[in-house]
Amino acid sequence: MKDLLRYDKMVEAALRGVVREVLARTAANGLPGAHHFYITFKTEFPGVEMPASLRAKHPEDMTVVLEHQFWDLDVEEERFGVTLSFAGKPERVVVPFEAILSFADPAVKFGLQFQQVAPANEQAADEQPADEQPTPAEKPRSARTSEKRGKGGEKPADKSAEVVTLDQFRKK
Repeated sequence: MKDLLRYDKMVEAALRGVVREVLARTAANGLPGAHHFYITFKTEFPGVEMPASLRAKHPEDMTVVLEHQFWDLDVEEERFGVTLSFAGKPERVVVPFEAILSFADPAVKFGLQFQQVAPANEQAADEQPADEQPTPAEKPRSARTSEKRGKGGEKPADKSAEVVTLDQFRKK
C-alpha cells in the first residue's frame, strides 16, 4: 500500500524542527556547556547565501562549526543565519533548514542526517509519473545516527542505515 500520508516527510520536518529549536535556544542563551555543532548543507540549494569565494571552494556542500567563533546567530522559521570567521575574516552565511544534510553535536554524540530535499521549484518525487519514480534502492535514505566527527570536521566513513531507538537515550 502506498503511504498517502507521507510519514517520511512528516518525520523529516519534525527532525528539522529539532535543529531549528537547538539553534534558537543557542541564539537566545549561547552554547551550554561543551555543546557545539557541525552543520553540513548544500551550498547550491536555493536561498543559501554565502560569499562567492566560499561557494567557489565548496561548490556542492559545506560543513560549518558553531563552537567558539560565531556571531549574530539569527533563527527564523525557514532558515538561520550566522556570521563565522573564515581565514580571520567575518562572513555571513544564511542557510534554509531544507538545505541541511546533517547536524551533529559531538559533545553528546548526537547526530541527524536528512534526505536531500528538492527545491520547491523542482518537481517532487511523488509528483513524478510512476514509471519515473526512483526505486527504493535509489531513494536517498533518512537515518538518525549518532556519528562522530573529528576536531577538523571530517566526516566519518559512510555507514549503512542504523535504527536508533529512544531507549538508548533514556536514563537507566
